[in-house]
Amino acid sequence: MAGSSEPGSSPEEEIQISFTNHTFIVPKKEINMVPDMGKWKRSQAYADYVGFVLTLNEGVKGKKLTCDYKISKPIENLTLLLNTLDRWIDETPPVDQPSRFGNKAYRTWYNKLEKEAENLVSTVIPNELSSAVPETAVYLKESVGNPTRIDYGTGHEAAFAAFLCCLCKIGVLKMDDQLAIVFCVFDRYLQVMRKLQKTYRMEPAGSQGVWGLDDFQFLPFIWGSSQLIDHPTLSPGQFVDEKVVNEHHEEYMFLECIRFINEMKTGSFAEHSNQLWNISAVHAWSKVNQGLIQMYKAECLEKFPVIQHFKFGSLLAINAVGS
Repeated sequence: MAGSSEPGSSPEEEIQISFTNHTFIVPKKEINMVPDMGKWKRSQAYADYVGFVLTLNEGVKGKKLTCDYKISKPIENLTLLLNTLDRWIDETPPVDQPSRFGNKAYRTWYNKLEKEAENLVSTVIPNELSSAVPETAVYLKESVGNPTRIDYGTGHEAAFAAFLCCLCKIGVLKMDDQLAIVFCVFDRYLQVMRKLQKTYRMEPAGSQGVWGLDDFQFLPFIWGSSQLIDHPTLSPGQFVDEKVVNEHHEEYMFLECIRFINEMKTGSFAEHSNQLWNISAVHAWSKVNQGLIQMYKAECLEKFPVIQHFKFGSLLAINAVGS
């Protein structure tokens, strides 16, 4: 995972890069027009990001959220960081305002993160790698939504995955942290994002309405469907059954996402979540998983409105693979 650019590369191929003389760069936007998308698809960042997502997808296959896994010190520190963000929500209640959506108190909460991001990240990154803090902290700030529009979407989620990918590349997170990255850190991140979305009534960023998979998230559906591959009793057709969801949501990320949708939306599931309803007709979780990976590339990673906000530094570089 660390420094690997080969999608789905195995642990044996893990390459540890030395960062002693490395020049870290504060990430910036590079995709400014639709024709720049080709640059992104050929970039080292794209290869590394997709490789990271697929490696974790393989790592969680067939495993429950409640299974045993190692919790290293950096994983503990990341959880504490997310707990801090959660506490700040409690300390920043919504304000009274005429418009129903986009509560302005979110901006107060976000300003606190903007001020404190580097301090928070420095609790995860050891002193000898402190020069990596400004670069990685940018991805944390990008991962919680947009303070101007008070919205959140799959581009922000991708920034959090990029943040974790950078921590792997500099060797803070290791290959044997894989399960904890998804089941402990990413799951906690999702809890905090759901709380943000509910508390401040955040708008979905770039939502495709009923034609999108979900208003806010995508990755937990990919990793969550991988968890369910070869499940002895749960088939894709059962996630539309609320009883099944309520029984198993604590073990499977996919079902936790469905539970949140059921909590937030009223009316027929087939109407408000048409894409997911269609997916429930697929006969095997392995097919669901493959289909979601393809859909993620097409609907998120290859869409200019999402990728125009992605930022590139030295760890997730815009340079073409191998250049």
